[in-house]
Amino acid sequence: MPARPEYHLTIKEMPPDQRPRERLISFGPAVLSNAEILAILLGTGTGDETSIELAQRILTSHGGISFLAEASVEELISIRGIGPAKTAQIKAAIELGKRLASTTRWERPAIKSPLDVFHLIGEDMRYLDRENFNAIMLNTKNYVLGIDAISVGSLNASLVHPRELFKRAILKSAAAIILVHNHPSGDPQPSEEDKLVTRKMVEAGGIIGIEVLDHIIIGDGRFASLREQGFM
Repeated sequence: MPARPEYHLTIKEMPPDQRPRERLISFGPAVLSNAEILAILLGTGTGDETSIELAQRILTSHGGISFLAEASVEELISIRGIGPAKTAQIKAAIELGKRLASTTRWERPAIKSPLDVFHLIGEDMRYLDRENFNAIMLNTKNYVLGIDAISVGSLNASLVHPRELFKRAILKSAAAIILVHNHPSGDPQPSEEDKLVTRKMVEAGGIIGIEVLDHIIIGDGRFASLREQGFM
């Protein structure tokens, strides 16, 4: 009598707390093994292997994760279970990691004055035909963590809500923010609505503990700082 084929447990049949993707979402990538991380990149396994088993076979047979960085595209494609698509995913992830590793925090721009803000974002905003309200997120030393688009349209207190602004700042662990928006007219002088929105954001930031350092208005080759003008 022929042997009964061994039952093969798939990733979907595993308990949720054992699936790599769900574990990453719930607990973060640091808790995953090398095989689990590779399994997420691979996405699928083979007919007789889960993606985790395929990842374990690759790492065990070739000396660990350093092989993935050193191997050529041809070498990866030749491994059973890895075709061109999976090879491309692995190589893209490795290249992204290399680029991230070569980018240090000191290469992030630091904001020391309103002019720094204008140099950072002014050219991107001066020709926009509608008002765009952005926030520059900063760490404790005023290095830029990111620039978030908050709203598009005429600036008013109802359109720009503190909830949206500070939710993003909290997610980025920002210590402070700088508000930036443009005036399509080219004249950067603040309106009464600009001043009202600024006061509202400063008050909300004070409650949350994230300081609003300035509100910069971008015009046509010019800018205005509400802090320098004494409105903050």
